[in-house]
Amino acid sequence: MQCDNSSLRADAVLGLHGPVTHAQGGAVDFFETIAARYSVRGYKPDSVPDELLDKVLEAARRAPTAANRQPFRLVVVQTRGREEELARVYGRPWFTQAPLVVAVIAVPGEAWRRMDDKPYHEVDAAIAMDHLILAATALGLGTCWIAAFDPAAAREVLGLPDDVEPIAFTPLGWPDKEPRGTGRRPLAELVKRERW
Repeated sequence: MQCDNSSLRADAVLGLHGPVTHAQGGAVDFFETIAARYSVRGYKPDSVPDELLDKVLEAARRAPTAANRQPFRLVVVQTRGREEELARVYGRPWFTQAPLVVAVIAVPGEAWRRMDDKPYHEVDAAIAMDHLILAATALGLGTCWIAAFDPAAAREVLGLPDDVEPIAFTPLGWPDKEPRGTGRRPLAELVKRERW
């Protein structure tokens, strides 16, 4: 796969020639962004400017993938006027409160395979979604990673061909709910040193 010079031009889109700044003007620290991210379950109807949407999508495009295959596609859906059909994909009312929904779709036929033939399209698509939601957080936008969607409805609503697989959805918009306290396991429970 060849890389093009759009990656270099994208540096300017993502603000890579200096500190990344938040929509309100302050510098954004990566670790603060990670800590600030939460699953937003309430959105304002205000639109997301194209410039910010492009930054979020560019962050997903820059996600690392096995052998740089990029076996994923992003489907951006305007929610207005499509609330009823999108509710078939995921029925919670807040799913369509945001002006946009983004779906990450894996393309298995483009995926790198490990020596035991395990394909990495799901992993690669998940990394792209992670980049997308962290970029959105850095810009003050809200997201909520949704895996509990109806795959058959997703295929129909998005017009997906048989050779691709929907992996995750997220609303994308301005948060209208404060973060809820969600705990995380202590690091000592999650990290092993040298062996299991």
